[in-house]
Amino acid sequence: MTTWGLVATIKAPARDILGFAAHHLDLGAHRVFLFLDAPNPEAQAALKAHPKIRVFTCDDAHWRRLGIKRPAKHQARQTANATDTYHRKGDEVDWLIHIDVDEFLWPDRPMAERLADLPAEVICARIRPVEALAGDGTLFKGFIPPGPTRAATVARLYPRFGAHVKGGFLSHLAGKLFVRTGQDPLVVKIHNVFQVDQMNPGEREMPETLLLHCHAKSWEDWISTYRYRLAHGSYRAELAPARPRDKGGLTLHEVLSEIETAEGEAGLRSFYDEMCADTPALRGALKAEGLLHRCALHLDAKRKKHFPDFC
Repeated sequence: MTTWGLVATIKAPARDILGFAAHHLDLGAHRVFLFLDAPNPEAQAALKAHPKIRVFTCDDAHWRRLGIKRPAKHQARQTANATDTYHRKGDEVDWLIHIDVDEFLWPDRPMAERLADLPAEVICARIRPVEALAGDGTLFKGFIPPGPTRAATVARLYPRFGAHVKGGFLSHLAGKLFVRTGQDPLVVKIHNVFQVDQMNPGEREMPETLLLHCHAKSWEDWISTYRYRLAHGSYRAELAPARPRDKGGLTLHEVLSEIETAEGEAGLRSFYDEMCADTPALRGALKAEGLLHRCALHLDAKRKKHFPDFC
């Protein structure tokens, strides 16, 4: 039987960590490798008690074991933990994927069956994201494939701000990769893997499986994480603009900074409402484009099932 696992480096409330782990255990994950980026005794106690979970705290001793100084950027810490897990623990599963605590795999049939169907020459399989609408948590806007019609589709959906938001997503479009284990040497990055000088060897898309990305929740949640994302996360300055500079392209960092300078928090709220809010207008527009997905995660029930002593 084909086995799979996931690795994540996490800094989040215990409730969110347990929900993330429970969802993937419910999908049939054989191993869940979780690296707590900050001490979380409540989550650690619950996770450690589960036979399919391996939990680690990223303290000084952890980084000494890896033989490196603690990386300043969380992306580099994720890469270090994912690559180390792939090499040290890869023999425990046939496939391993690195995802974040706000990302949830959503296959159309058992994940193990999907992975077993891949031919031997496929070394990595890409799962594309769908991005949450900020509402009851069940609706997601679909991935718009690159091509000549993408810009027009985005403009119809998001007439004011869409030109500066690649694919209409506030976060990544790249998705995440399942990687077949035992393919040394290999480095696991956030959205790609490298085998010496080859990127994503034997890559295959898995369109029947979605990666539910709960990037934006309520307005209060979004604005509370806005500063961090602007400085260090998915809105940071070094990321590329949605379209070339010579065609008027601006980075999301520049767009958001200009909105805030000109209109303050009210302007940011207008941006959020157009791009994220679960409104009848956006739901209808997405449905008309075939880009509306309804996926109910039921995380409370899954937490109770897999961590009954902590719920």
